Amino acid sequence: MNRILVTAAAATLVAGSASAGGIDRTNQPTSWIFNEGTYVELSFGAAFPSVSGVDVAAFGSGPSGNVAGSFLLPSFSLTTELTDKLTVGFQYEQPFGADISYGLTSVALGGTTARAETHALSLLARYKFTENFSAHALLRGQTASGVINLNGLAYGGPPPAGVSGYGVTLGNDTGYGYGLGAAYEIPEIALRLAVTYYSAITHNMATSETGLAPVALTSTTAVQTPQSLNIDFQTGIAEDTLLFAGFRWADWSNFRINPVNFVGATGEGLVDLPDSYRYSLGIGRQFSDTWAGSFSVAYEPSGDPLVSPLAPTNGQYGATIAAVYTRDNYSITTGVNYTLLGDAQPETGTPDVARATFTGNSALSVGVKLGFQF
Repeated sequence: MNRILVTAAAATLVAGSASAGGIDRTNQPTSWIFNEGTYVELSFGAAFPSVSGVDVAAFGSGPSGNVAGSFLLPSFSLTTELTDKLTVGFQYEQPFGADISYGLTSVALGGTTARAETHALSLLARYKFTENFSAHALLRGQTASGVINLNGLAYGGPPPAGVSGYGVTLGNDTGYGYGLGAAYEIPEIALRLAVTYYSAITHNMATSETGLAPVALTSTTAVQTPQSLNIDFQTGIAEDTLLFAGFRWADWSNFRINPVNFVGATGEGLVDLPDSYRYSLGIGRQFSDTWAGSFSVAYEPSGDPLVSPLAPTNGQYGATIAAVYTRDNYSITTGVNYTLLGDAQPETGTPDVARATFTGNSALSVGVKLGFQF
């Protein structure tokens, strides 16, 4: 029971890992894959980002207002050991999303919005070859939809001078992918090294574009959510004390939204994002038979300060504190995360030209996780 408590405290909370200004919202945590017995887990998180900036002087330095909306992150998982070697289960989550809206006080970008939503269901099979080695595989189904509107002088005015007033609706579509991974464990010291790869998932989305012609233009747009790699490590370093660390890479450089008519009018796509790299480190401690806690930090390095107006942050530093209460066959984990979001300059044009400056932004997230073991 001691090891179970400490490991639960170290697990990533849904809300604690949210990238408030970006698109990768849950970082696809893998701790649920390793639950023992029959285990049900329900998580609920809420993130409250504060992401604002001002136009560059050429547009009169109008304020953007808080462009990032608050969002909720529910998830659910169930795993069960069919034999002492084979575990099966499933998980529901909302891995990617966006809710960006520039206030009309911004001359450069006022009225620009982006909203995206995904829902993913994963089916799991994990096989233990020995006490130390196991492998896991997942089949993933994912739905996605989105709406983007471009407005403001940064987009050059209405056609034909520019694309201000352009809008695109990407209809809901279901795509499929997979995950593959392996783990090495030494249960006596709570050591685990797990590596999990998630494939990209392609969505062929019914598309309606407005603002380029007197009538809506329809087509199909292929949008690919990124392939990614998670590496998770934990080990006991003293009695009732656990050290844990993680790394995540997501291939956002291959994420494109290229509606055919927009590309034809401008010669470029709507979204261009860099790959993301996330590092985390923390410590968990069991204080009694029923209480445990953890503290962790996370870091995403910054890159080019010129960013898409639809994802106006550039790297981040965050800290999460969590507490776990366990009694009989259930546990309750609560956590709070505070993240400093890196400074960025939303840009448009070719070559890229800064249209606004975003500094001093942050996000607060809270979460609760209920676990039941049968």
